[in-house]
Amino acid sequence: MPIIGKLLKKTTEFSARRGALKGLDFKDQIKVLSKILYFAEETKFGQHYDFQSILDSENRVENFQKAIPIRDYDQFYKDWLHRCLEDEADVIWPGKIKYFALSSGTTGSPSKRIPVTKQMIRSFQRNTIKQFTATADLNLSDGFYQKSFIAVGGSSKPEKKGNHYEGDLSGILKKHTSVVLMPLTKPDAETAAIKDWNKKLDRMVEKAPEWDISTVAGIPSWCIMLMERIIEKYQVESIHDIWPNLELYMFGGVYIEPYLKRFENVCGKKVHLLNTYLASEGYFAYQRRAESNGMQLLLKSGIFFEFVPFNRDNFDEHGNIKLEAKALTVNEVVGGEDYALVISTNAGLWRYLVGDLVQFVDVERREVRISGRIKQYLSLVGEHLSLDNINMAILKTSEKLNITIPEFCLYANAEEQRHYWCFGSQKPMDCDLVMKTVDEFLCEGNDDYSSVRKYDTLKSPVAYQTDVDNFYKFLEEKGRLGSQNKFPRVMNEYQAKEWKLFLGV
Repeated sequence: MPIIGKLLKKTTEFSARRGALKGLDFKDQIKVLSKILYFAEETKFGQHYDFQSILDSENRVENFQKAIPIRDYDQFYKDWLHRCLEDEADVIWPGKIKYFALSSGTTGSPSKRIPVTKQMIRSFQRNTIKQFTATADLNLSDGFYQKSFIAVGGSSKPEKKGNHYEGDLSGILKKHTSVVLMPLTKPDAETAAIKDWNKKLDRMVEKAPEWDISTVAGIPSWCIMLMERIIEKYQVESIHDIWPNLELYMFGGVYIEPYLKRFENVCGKKVHLLNTYLASEGYFAYQRRAESNGMQLLLKSGIFFEFVPFNRDNFDEHGNIKLEAKALTVNEVVGGEDYALVISTNAGLWRYLVGDLVQFVDVERREVRISGRIKQYLSLVGEHLSLDNINMAILKTSEKLNITIPEFCLYANAEEQRHYWCFGSQKPMDCDLVMKTVDEFLCEGNDDYSSVRKYDTLKSPVAYQTDVDNFYKFLEEKGRLGSQNKFPRVMNEYQAKEWKLFLGV
């Protein structure tokens, strides 16, 4: 086995022996908060909020929460971040910030520019290696660690803007790949630097037979698309005819369930699945146990986590956080409740509202799952329909009717008091039957939805079908094709207008 493979395997075995419950004490979070406060004490942000006083206080967490308001991206940009993008030094983090990750955002919304510091990059490098510890119990082959893994991501050639660089986070990280993993990482530097997604995809398809891949990592829609094109190009039955040693798929960013049948169709044998919670703002968690659908929070990796209960006390009807919102720490949460994730990081984000909703599936092990997005829910007439409700209804409908719905979206029509659904599939489907079944499962899983449907306050939903490729063509038209970009499941009024115009409906 090559030396890199041996090192990775030994690291995995050693870390696994230490146990999954190590580093889960709340004291670890206090240490992280203290460290980033100390590091940023002399910045303009640190002086404005008197980090020194917080560090000198007996209860740093309480005083930190009292001193600094929770902000979403727009507010944080307006108040502080714009100065960093103008190349001002020592604003939210010591020195000038050299890299900014362009977040995928959602269609119809401008990309966010998220600060990326060398400390954040080091955290990503360490956690990427640590994530392989989750493979210890998967009974992978002896040769697994000497094979390559492919990350299906953005361009590794960020663009220079003034004195800083902007680009996909995956591209920025590609430029800073750990020396341990570099010999095993695909695609090659030349391919990784290609900005045009279709050209990059074509190049990866061309190169595929040259690579001996054991692991694929990336968002399901784009990874599956790559494997489907490889199969089509070389006229084989499955991806394992090209990559016979493929054993692991690390995914993240979206719910995997709508893609499972499509993924199984491209595989010739079993591939293990591990979930990852990796965003432009940081590496938050990864799945450590195959038997759990939860991802263990990384409590010692430069991020201080807070959790705001997603309820009417803390958020208004539009999903905007209230000034009096109460945030909990990881030692105060309970299982099964929706929390809006708030982070403070070693890249200078302070009490930053990420936009994701999470639930704790195992409080002791600090394991979470993504349950939705703050802004991606519908409450036209009080139905309070979450992304979690929506995905579960689609999954149950697919199982009951034995169909595949790889892409879908929905939006509200206020005038009609009705939801409109669009299903993306390459095969014709009975939209009325599918919609009726989805509606029934939504009533079953959400009492508020069931009530407004029962009394006809919310009219019967309407569905139509389009080719699944139209979802990707729409992203391409909006300049959002590929890598980390995701299609919005729940569309706002502007997004719905653009989508309907694109489809001509």
